[in-house]
Amino acid sequence: MNAIVFDHVSKHYGDVLAVDDLSLAIEPGNTVALLGPNGAGKSTSINLLLGLLTPTQGTITLLGNTPAQAVKAGQLGAMLQDGALIPELSVKELIDLVRRLYPRPLDLDEILALADLSDLAARRANKLSGGQTQRVRFALAIAGAPRILLLDEPTAAMDVESRLRFWASMHDYAAGGRTVLFATHYLEEADEHSDRVIVIAKGKLAADGTAAEIKAGVGGQSVSFAIGDQPAAGLDLLPGVTAVEVLAGTATLHTSDVDATLAGLYRGTTLDVRGLQLSGADLESAFLALTRES
Repeated sequence: MNAIVFDHVSKHYGDVLAVDDLSLAIEPGNTVALLGPNGAGKSTSINLLLGLLTPTQGTITLLGNTPAQAVKAGQLGAMLQDGALIPELSVKELIDLVRRLYPRPLDLDEILALADLSDLAARRANKLSGGQTQRVRFALAIAGAPRILLLDEPTAAMDVESRLRFWASMHDYAAGGRTVLFATHYLEEADEHSDRVIVIAKGKLAADGTAAEIKAGVGGQSVSFAIGDQPAAGLDLLPGVTAVEVLAGTATLHTSDVDATLAGLYRGTTLDVRGLQLSGADLESAFLALTRES
């Protein structure tokens, strides 16, 4: 049984089509990054997943249940960007209050440890920094031991060290075969911390695969070398080359097959190749290319 299924889901706001016939399935135990520019339908998709919105057409299931059923059974936990904490309660009191609402919650000390909050257990919620507040939101999201965890911009307001500690906590939680879906604008986080990347643009599925597959699919790699005053004619005909740029004495060959391009460069030309550099497309470049096309 899949953890999350969108089956031909669309959502209209009047004449505006926010989600357009979206179909995807996420298997249990995967950590998946959800990417999309502003206005792409990402937030609407998240709200549909949480049962806060109803699809205009299509169905959404979580572990075979409707979103409402999954939430009621404690199968889905969510860490959203906003939502105030009860200021008068300590971190420990607040987490314990929420965990008692679920049928089979995690142990309180385990939650505090997973969210790196053990040293802050006695601190009141209105005395927390922005990063500490995010960690409490994470603790509340996992309090019910959900099999599916939804994180919306989880590291917003966190400094670099806090982000590293947060992702370590997330991986510890996911290690038990749980499914994690996180939305982020930090593309390096999606690249580093996901098993799979889903890109949504204009309400449609723009890409779905590992970060490496998506990067390879929209740009592959590039080969750069100092060309100086040598002629660049014919470089676009080399095997695998998809585009050629020559700037300030440096030629850059964008290629879908770097091995074939290098072989052609050395065997099929008389160029004096110096200062050779290889680089792969990063996820940011791939994301921009995909969303620009959409």
